[in-house]
Amino acid sequence: MKAVEFSPVSESQITRAIVSEFAIEFEEYAESEVVVVGGGPSGLMAAKELATRGVKVLLVERNNYLGGGFWLGGFLMNKLTVRSPAESVLDELGVPYKEWSGKQSRGKQRSGLFVADAAHACSKLIAATCDAGAKILNMTALDDVVLHGGKVSGVVVNWTAVSSLPREIACVDPVSLESQVVIDATGHDAVVVRKLEERGLVKTEGQGAMWVERSENLVVEKTSEFFPGLVVTGMVVSAAYGLPRMGPTFGAMLVSGQKAAEVAAEKLRL
Repeated sequence: MKAVEFSPVSESQITRAIVSEFAIEFEEYAESEVVVVGGGPSGLMAAKELATRGVKVLLVERNNYLGGGFWLGGFLMNKLTVRSPAESVLDELGVPYKEWSGKQSRGKQRSGLFVADAAHACSKLIAATCDAGAKILNMTALDDVVLHGGKVSGVVVNWTAVSSLPREIACVDPVSLESQVVIDATGHDAVVVRKLEERGLVKTEGQGAMWVERSENLVVEKTSEFFPGLVVTGMVVSAAYGLPRMGPTFGAMLVSGQKAAEVAAEKLRL
């Protein structure tokens, strides 16, 4: 490899570039059409689909990484599964997969169960979401919701690290991000829905026990506007409506994200 000489810059220039570009984008997205809370498969899928439609969408994620359980697959074994027909989403994303050829179920010739590399699938989904134009805030935790006239009209957020501060010095005021629609994609915790429940505005049923076949169908079916201005997707749907859990199969997560985008787009009348 021949010698490489990088362009001369100072440390302060690097700092200014980061701060100035972040500030410009943060100010621009203080008001969005849709805020997606949670960067797992459902949230990423919803953000991607909306951005593809030209929607101004901001995704906030409390961790320093995106993907949630989509990175890990099942039992930390880095393989994820989807059930037919959700392999069409993997095709769309350009994710390699294969149909599982092990023990077939109920006399079927094909298993209808597809296996993919979790890191590859997650990377493709993240890249597709960014390519579509969605903007992302990492290490950003939900503190509260913005409520205007009985409608969710945005979110209140703070840096995730603030929650780790000693209580006596933890008075760091959050900021608000306005939007026309909020999508709760925070998984089993259903953190946006829980904020409404704390105020007695909604009642959740709590997640049921494992029943994969029933759960995936119902999660997609029940993906909807749960409260004015608030759309639920993915495992939030399970927690909100008392549906069974589904374990490490992700087809319903991806398709639920697609449906959540459709519901949000309809709210925006696109």
